[in-house]
Formats: sequence, C-alpha cells, structure tokens
Amino acid sequence: MNILTALPTVNACLNALSGILLVLGYIQIRKKNVRTHQRFMIGAFLVSILFLVFYLIYHYNVGSVRFTGQGWVRPLYYAILLTHPILAAAVPFLALVTLYRAWRGDFRRHRRIARWTFPIWLYVSATGVLVYLFLYQLYPAT
Repeated sequence: MNILTALPTVNACLNALSGILLVLGYIQIRKKNVRTHQRFMIGAFLVSILFLVFYLIYHYNVGSVRFTGQGWVRPLYYAILLTHPILAAAVPFLALVTLYRAWRGDFRRHRRIARWTFPIWLYVSATGVLVYLFLYQLYPAT
C-alpha cells in the first residue's frame, strides 16, 4: 500500500477526530472550563487543517472517486453529497472568524458565530466519515 491509497482512511480518521474534539470542546465550555475548551477547539482546527492538506494532495493525484452503490443507498449518498461539500467549503472561514473573535476577546460575537460554526463543522466532520465509508468501504470502485 502506498501513501496515496492510505490517505482516504487517514482523512476519515482525521474527520472523526475533529468531530470528537469539537464535541469535547463544546462539553468543556458548557462546564465553564474555558482553557480546556480552547485546547480542544484549537486541536479540532489543527486536525482539520491537516485533513485539508491530505485531502487536496489525494484528490490532486487521484481525481474524483466514483460512487458505485445502487438502490436505496444511492439517493442517500447523493443527499449527503449535496450538502457536505457546500458546508465543508464554509467551515474554514467560519472556524477562522470564530477563533479570531475568541482570540481578540470578543466573546459576545464569538458565541454568536460559534452557534453556527459548531453544528456545521460537526455535520461536515460526520458526513465526511460517511462519504469515506460509502466510497471506500461499503461500495468501493472495482
């Protein structure tokens, strides 16, 4: 197995880890553990950056991957694929603005955008893992 064939699995793991870190960060801020919240959220951001780098490397070299599933799963996959890339494109900008506002100490505006950033980012992380499962585990191209 070369590095390119391993990247989809690595990326799915990075997506899952990002989602886990997001949830842990959310739990910590609900408990008012600000410092721990910051660490988890910065971790989620760094993991997502690593994901993006590997994702771009993979698709630059491989191109797009065809979905081969048939039947009821096909419209489900395409429903996910309809929303996932659009929201995924928004996440870096939302995350940067959210992190910037926290870094500047503008917590009122930070919370306002975080209410949007968190669920969108979590959805993108979860659906990224689902897309991986559909394309590489359940219905791999032959």
